[in-house]
Formats: sequence, structure tokens, C-alpha cells
Amino acid sequence: MTDTAINRSIDAIWRSESAKIIAALTRIMRDVGLAEDLAQDSLLIALERWPQSGIPDNPGAWLMATAKRRAIDLLRRNKLRDRKYEELGYELNAHDEPDFDFGLDDYFGDDLLRLIFMTCHPILSAEARTALTLRLLGGLTTKEIAKAYLIPEPTVAQRITRAKLALSEMRVPFEVPPKAELTTRLSSVLEVIYLMFNEGYSASSGNRWLRPLLCEEALRLGRILAEIAQNEPEVYGLVALMEFQAARFKARVDSTGEPVLLMDQNRALWDDFLIKSGLAALDRAERLGGELGPYSLQAAIAACHAQARTALETDWVRISELYYELSQMASSPIIELNRAVALSMAHGPEIGLQIVDGLLSEPSLKNYHLLPSVRGDFLIKLGRLEEAQLEFISAAALAGNTRERELLLKRAAKCAKSKILKSKPAEDRSM
Repeated sequence: MTDTAINRSIDAIWRSESAKIIAALTRIMRDVGLAEDLAQDSLLIALERWPQSGIPDNPGAWLMATAKRRAIDLLRRNKLRDRKYEELGYELNAHDEPDFDFGLDDYFGDDLLRLIFMTCHPILSAEARTALTLRLLGGLTTKEIAKAYLIPEPTVAQRITRAKLALSEMRVPFEVPPKAELTTRLSSVLEVIYLMFNEGYSASSGNRWLRPLLCEEALRLGRILAEIAQNEPEVYGLVALMEFQAARFKARVDSTGEPVLLMDQNRALWDDFLIKSGLAALDRAERLGGELGPYSLQAAIAACHAQARTALETDWVRISELYYELSQMASSPIIELNRAVALSMAHGPEIGLQIVDGLLSEPSLKNYHLLPSVRGDFLIKLGRLEEAQLEFISAAALAGNTRERELLLKRAAKCAKSKILKSKPAEDRSM
């Protein structure tokens, strides 16, 4: 194996194992920043040794054992050996060969859960939580995070540094929150994961509409959370929602990278495996009992789309009902906008336009490009092409993503062309 191939393998191993290693080291050191440094040390040692010695049979265990040796050495140097060695229980002796067959600690799942709650602690801003989670749990570099979010690399590095410092200064415990706080804190974790997925699924700015890396990492984190929080229905609801949406990836853009709207997508390109996985996760959420939460309800809506063989077979009545349930639970103007779309598909564009017109004075939607875009859709169906054209032009002016802006301008131009054709005499149009 060439050095380049080995380095690629090491990179893949690191992405897979780094979160477990950092979580275990955080339990030992009680400092997430120091834990990451020690984990990075083990990676550097692997990069030095493995090209000569070859990749071990159990590389995750090798990295874990090496990182723990570094932790023990540091504790010894800091004269905390007696107290910390008692906590560690002499699990690794610096002079003995580690038992690689034993692998990782049996309780790594608990450590990962604690780390997820730590990186998503509410004392951090949403931006800091997302950056830190991608760094420590996603294994992404600051450069990759910066590229994904189209922000300067120093900005990402500063957010991560400040977040780790804040967790240390505030002495945020490395623990799953007490039961009384669990629901609130879990919602913060799920929010970070879904924000990450959404930014990859429909990029808010830049020249690309999709950023698959963010979606892949968010889905991976959601699956990890589902493995270690097996009695939380909303975790499965979120995983199901992301599975359904990820299933549409290949159909969401054409060969030039231009967005393809849901109703125009080639459903033969949808990923059957991800759809089946989503249905299984949604079924698990429902079987856990209780009222479906916001993520599970959104997953149920996505399931209606996923199970329709063609756009015409979509059960818009059921989707409208689910949006109503969602609005009763988590009312927001955006949910109401989506409900308007569903109702228009089920009962005609007039009812959708009536709801949208009621949202025009909503302050939070003032700069939201999908409001005029949706209104434009309704106006086209009602034959009001000139008004629709103006709505698409307004939507394009508000869109931050280049690809989406281009699509909206094309729709505006199409309205103008249709308007001209409509105004011509019949004999002219046949030419």
C-alpha cells in the first residue's frame, strides 16, 4: 500500500474513531479541549508509524490505547497521579503492550452521549455548538467546516477555541443531564444536528445547492445518538426525517447542478435503501409510544412523499392534516407556509393564496425568499402571470444561494414568456 493510500485510510479511520477517543479522554481528563489535543497526538503518532509498520488489525483500539498513554503521562507530569490513577484503575500501564483484541471500552456509548450533550450545551451559541460538534464528533477539520459553511477558516477556529474555553471555564459537567433537564437539553442536541443537515440539504448561500458532507455527518451523528438513546422517540423521528430527505439527493439537482423541484424530480433516482431505513426509524418512533413530536411529524410528512410512486399519487390531504398537527405543537410562520402549500395541492391554489396573504405582514418572513416564491406558484396556477413574475423576481432578490436565485429568475422569465404567448392571437401562437 502506498503512503498516499495509507494516509487516506488513516483519515477514514480517524473520522470513524475520533469521537469515541475524544469522549473517553474527556471522561478521564474532564477537559474537552485537552482531550482533543491528546487524541490528535495519537493521530500524529499513527501518521508517523503506520506507513512503516502497517495499519494495525484494530486501529481504533490502537489509537485509543496510545491516546490514553499520553493522558497518563500528562497526569503523571502534573502530579495528579495518585488520585487520577485510582480513577483509571490502572487500566493501562505505560510499559505494557495494550490488549488490542479487547478493543474500545464497553461504555463508549455512554461517553459519546455525554460528549454530544457537552458540545451542544446551551451556554454556547448555535454557531459555536454546530462548529464544535462537527469538529469533535464529525471529525471535520476547521478548513472543511469553513468550506461547508462558506465562512473564513479563522472564524471557525475562533468559534471552536472559544467554545472549548467556555465549557472549561463554566465547568460544564461531562454527563448526561438529570432527568428533569433531559428533554430540554436533548432538543438542543437534535436542533444542532438538524441545522447541520439542513445547511447541507439546501445551502443558504454560495454556488452549490447541496453540500453532501454536512448531510452525511449530521445523519451519522443522528444514527449514533439513536444507538445510545434508544428510548427517545424524537431521536428516531429526526433520523427518519434525514433518511427520507437524503434519499432524494440524486434527484434534487440536474446534470448542471441546477435545483430540481420536488414535483419535477425523477423518483426512480430516489434511494430505496434510505427510504426503507427511514420507514423503519419512523416505525420505531411510533412504537415507543406517546404523542409524535415535531421531528417525527415532519418525518411522517416526508414518508408520504417517499411512498408516492409519482407526484400525482402524493396524499396531500394526509400531509395537510400532519402539518396542522405540527402547527398545533410547534406553531411557526414557516410551518404555516408549508401547510399552505399542502392545502393548495389538496384543495386548490385559492386556499393556499389566502393563507400566504395572511403571512405577508409577518416580520420574521420579511426577508424569507420562499414566501414570494410560494406565492408566485399559487398565482401561476390561478393564471395571474404578471403578478407571479414579480413575486419570483422578489424571491430571487432575497435568495442567498446562487443556484436557487438563478432558478427563480428563470421562473420569472418563463412567466413573462407565457404572458406574451397568452396575449398573442391564436394564429400567431401556431407559428
